[in-house]
Amino acid sequence: MSDFQNGDVKTFTPNDVNSADVDPIVTAFEEGKLLVYPTEAVMGIGCDPDNEAAVNLLLDVKQRAVEKGVILIAANYSQLLPYVNDNAIRPDRRTDIFSSWPGPNTWLLPKSATAPRWITGKHDKIAVRVTNHPVVVALCNKLNKPLVSTSANLTGQAPAKTIEEAKAVFADSVVYVDGEVGGADKPSTIRDGDTAEVIRA
Repeated sequence: MSDFQNGDVKTFTPNDVNSADVDPIVTAFEEGKLLVYPTEAVMGIGCDPDNEAAVNLLLDVKQRAVEKGVILIAANYSQLLPYVNDNAIRPDRRTDIFSSWPGPNTWLLPKSATAPRWITGKHDKIAVRVTNHPVVVALCNKLNKPLVSTSANLTGQAPAKTIEEAKAVFADSVVYVDGEVGGADKPSTIRDGDTAEVIRA
């Protein structure tokens, strides 16, 4: 999947709406296309978490097994509630979890009964983050839901840190959301919501 056809590569901002009031980002999202966008440390690539075909396309591009699960990134915790079993979060852990947001902190939380299996993989928990990156916040608010978020790269390659680097990999096979990565020097820390164990530093 490393050979993508070249063509006219367009980049949009979360505020772009054309004269016909058709939003190119929303249209792409609803059609199951992949979006490349800046995150806290690297460029991310994602899609609609409820679109199984789109997630499978993403996993195919990333050469990632569905059993591993993926991260959801959101503008606020409310957007994550359809995917998280909020009542199952330990009361003594809630302050640590919610005080870490918004920011580059991903938590493994109990998944809801309706969380798609293509998002959670083989796990009983779901990886979620409330971001403070302004482009992603605007994007998730525009879409009114979270995004699947994984680093924009092919397996074994370094994550792209600019749109130009991402275009060199994905060409016109994805839709690009304009913006620059944040100041974090590494991808988000992943911790278990029950134990606070660091899964990825």
